Amino acid sequence: MPIPADWPTTEAQALAEQERLRPLVQPHDDPGLPADRLIAGVDVAYDDDHDLVVAAAVLLDADTLAVVEQATAVGRIPFPYIPGLLAFREIPAVLDALAALTRTPDLVVCDGYGLAHPRRLGLASHLGVLTGLRTLGVAKTPFTFHHDQPDTPRGSSTPLTDPVTGEEVGRAVRTQPGVKPVYVSVGHRIGLDTAVRTTLHLARHYRLPETTRHADHLCRRALAVTAGTQAS
Repeated sequence: MPIPADWPTTEAQALAEQERLRPLVQPHDDPGLPADRLIAGVDVAYDDDHDLVVAAAVLLDADTLAVVEQATAVGRIPFPYIPGLLAFREIPAVLDALAALTRTPDLVVCDGYGLAHPRRLGLASHLGVLTGLRTLGVAKTPFTFHHDQPDTPRGSSTPLTDPVTGEEVGRAVRTQPGVKPVYVSVGHRIGLDTAVRTTLHLARHYRLPETTRHADHLCRRALAVTAGTQAS
């Protein structure tokens, strides 16, 4: 999964790339695919003082949610911080972490958005189009879209809608009773109903999916080691 040689370095280039890739997103279930056996979670952490980004990819057994493999990657931050363009900061390192796994995931869960993005190309959709992998996004906070609070019971959900078009771009999903929701959106080659069911399956005991929890812990540990090495 090599990093594209023409990776954007300016805001104008990144916006143009999002417009180019957006029509390639498949926001529906891909018929004929086998059941998900291996599900990966990816996440990143930053050391801005040393211009470094660390990505983690953790592969889980879909049935038991046990970790079967994990990998990290460290790289220079390749793009400035611009809201709506965070994927350009994160994807190169995420690609390296995924490439370091010895097995290919059937599905990748991203800590972020997919279609729930102003240009319908958040991290999950962008990563899916580049790699061809099935992806979905589970974000911790809402972005620019409207939603009502879901009912209290686990599994309750409400639409995440674009206030301009009224389009449903994701769902606010209550993964644990009375706990604030997460925000699920399609990435690539998956439908929204399937994305929500998968998120609930992965979040059996905690608010966040096990994929995100493991990837977050791993990249933070790797960042601490990397920062310690840089400091010495």
